[in-house]
Amino acid sequence: MGPFGPSVLVMALATRTDRRPSMARTVWDSTVGKKTVMAVSGLIMLAYLVAHMIGNLKIYFGAGEFNAYGHWLRTVGEPFMHYEWTLWLIRVVLVAAVVAHAVSAYQLSRRDIRARPSKYVHKKPRATYATRTMRWGGIILGLFIVWHVLDLTTGTVHSGGFQEGHPYQNVVDTFSTWYGNVVYIVAMLALGLHIRHGFWSAAQTLGAGSRTRDRALKSVANVLALLLTAGFIAVPVGVMTGVVS
Repeated sequence: MGPFGPSVLVMALATRTDRRPSMARTVWDSTVGKKTVMAVSGLIMLAYLVAHMIGNLKIYFGAGEFNAYGHWLRTVGEPFMHYEWTLWLIRVVLVAAVVAHAVSAYQLSRRDIRARPSKYVHKKPRATYATRTMRWGGIILGLFIVWHVLDLTTGTVHSGGFQEGHPYQNVVDTFSTWYGNVVYIVAMLALGLHIRHGFWSAAQTLGAGSRTRDRALKSVANVLALLLTAGFIAVPVGVMTGVVS
């Protein structure tokens, strides 16, 4: 065994066994940590949705301005940033936020099921429709994101002839089909319910809620959900009514 004998080996093994998990791991494993990750990632996605909705509404100003906006998104930060680098950076942050949000939600759901293996005898009468459908809403939105990217970003499932660099025509093509409108509108309704409950929950998790502020926070959540839902749905409605063509 060498000059140090077996005692050194035993001590080394004991040291490795007694090694404590990192602070990040400890926080992530806790329920509070997962809820915090959900809250922060949700707010990142909410900020993106507000900006995305405002950009989408530029479609009402015509093809020239909307296509110019699409081109601008790819040149933000030039010449310091290379073409599309800023856009890809935003995409990476969003993907990380979506994954963190989904994983946290799934693990919290499983933890909740394990903690309460038997169903409640009586349903909670105060549970809102948004609360009861948060999980299904998340699944619907996850599937929608995949479809939306394949439709208007890569053109893989686009209904018409996808035209790179012509987002105006691509959007019109998508919402000229009944199924494109149905998929989009259903997803946006699910998004509104998700935001309505999620914003208030995030505020509570991050310590912004209180007895005096709860009513204001719920009002903000309702207004955000309504504005974002209406703003996003305004695009397919514009195409369906011929205002955008």
